[in-house]
Amino acid sequence: MRPPRAPSGQAWPEPRPQILVLGLDGAGKTSVLQALATNRGKRSVTPTEGFNAICINTEETQMEFLEIGGSESLRSYWKMYLPRVLLLIYVVDSADHARLPVAKQLLHQLIQSNSTLPVVVLANKQDLEGAYCITDIHDALALSDIGDKRKMFLIGTHVAEDGSEISSGMKDAKELIAQLILETQ
Repeated sequence: MRPPRAPSGQAWPEPRPQILVLGLDGAGKTSVLQALATNRGKRSVTPTEGFNAICINTEETQMEFLEIGGSESLRSYWKMYLPRVLLLIYVVDSADHARLPVAKQLLHQLIQSNSTLPVVVLANKQDLEGAYCITDIHDALALSDIGDKRKMFLIGTHVAEDGSEISSGMKDAKELIAQLILETQ
């Protein structure tokens, strides 16, 4: 199927640069995006079956996020979208110790082909009992091995269940993402 043509004599607007949001299924990607968009926390329990797009406006910029589900069947799409983005947000479940090695392997595979793509790792679910602290997440994901050419950030986050205001970690993440997008445009 071919894409539609623009009206005669006109061009379609350029697509806005996207921020790709990836991570294993159950890491909390959708909940994080909803919290960033609404400044309210509310956990989503339904996994993303495919793609989820959200546009967030700040005073300085407009940010378009594209989330791709983290189930094994959807991971093949991850690399296809990576060359088109300005920023990668990688969400990990800090309390899911058993799957951190898989999260590490996938992250390293994703970014090995692009040494300059900025990466923000969100160590999500910091509020859960048994969640690894930031230092443990840093070590479990071997973030020191990723290289020093790229901008790399690790922020601890959690999304409240009750719809209360977002945590300071989520606020920091939103400000950082907006700043990184402004720097790349």
